[in-house]
Amino acid sequence: MKFLIIRFSSIGDIVLTTPVVRCLKKQLPDCSIHYLIKPQFRAVMEHNPYIDHLHFLQNDWEQMIQELKAEGFDQVIDLHHNLRTLRIKKALQLPSVSFNKLNVEKFIFTSLKWNVMPKGVHIIDRYMETVAPLGIYNDGEGMDYFIPASEEVPLKDIPASHAFGFIAIVIGASFYTKKLPVYQLQELCRKINYPVILLGAKEEFNEGEAISNVDNIKIYNACGKFSLNESADLVRKSKLVIAHDTGLMHIAAALKKPVIAVWGSTTPSFGMVPYYGEKYLLNHARPYDDVQVHKLWCRPCTKMGRHQCPLGHFKCMKKIDMDDMVRKVEIRLRP
Repeated sequence: MKFLIIRFSSIGDIVLTTPVVRCLKKQLPDCSIHYLIKPQFRAVMEHNPYIDHLHFLQNDWEQMIQELKAEGFDQVIDLHHNLRTLRIKKALQLPSVSFNKLNVEKFIFTSLKWNVMPKGVHIIDRYMETVAPLGIYNDGEGMDYFIPASEEVPLKDIPASHAFGFIAIVIGASFYTKKLPVYQLQELCRKINYPVILLGAKEEFNEGEAISNVDNIKIYNACGKFSLNESADLVRKSKLVIAHDTGLMHIAAALKKPVIAVWGSTTPSFGMVPYYGEKYLLNHARPYDDVQVHKLWCRPCTKMGRHQCPLGHFKCMKKIDMDDMVRKVEIRLRP
């Protein structure tokens, strides 16, 4: 069979679909898997050996549809499930299965603060439920992330003081309300007694500079200096990853790195905590910690993040205890 999997964005959401891709390819070894993605996220999937071909969301809609029709797909697996994917499925007129995004449940949770999300069910479990009618089951291997040798970071490209071990702190996130304020990250880095590499996009460079100025020897600002895959390689080389609810958090879990996940306006209850797979968890203690402000009546205020706190106080991040985070770091770094 020839499948078209659709997941346009974003980095973390795409990485979360990798168990579906792998399980399809391994459990239906004669199948062909094509994946439709936004072009800016190409690096996330272009080195995945379980994908036969990548297609890209185009501005020229008619041309894209004609190219997809020419492939002769047997089935569409819609893991994005929005109006654009509905339009694609209607144009292709093929059998399809679609991911249930639980938008009603999320609306109730964010608006009324009633947690009606399925408890203990990860989004990957729901992705796998989408393909269960095809006879596909979760193999328990967790997520995948593939880094090409050409984008591995030589140790000479990071400070010598970090060559024997460092913590990766991902300071970026797609929304303001998913990021710790700079002054808290400064406090965290000041109190951590271990080399630190700051990771983020070029837009976070100035924030990284403000944080690294706390101690230019201990803290290296790598924001904007490396590609996504190079940043992922630094995550792979790290001893521990501290990250907000963002793409590199999921990449860290895919690479089986210990993670301290920081939650602000979103919540682990949405089912997107770091995911390692049942087989890994059978032989390892829980490899991540969730850091969040409990019993704060206004959270979660959004399912994705906001560009500002709607109430102005931003307590979901400002009330996070940095000393508690440092204790978690020290426990994770123990031999």
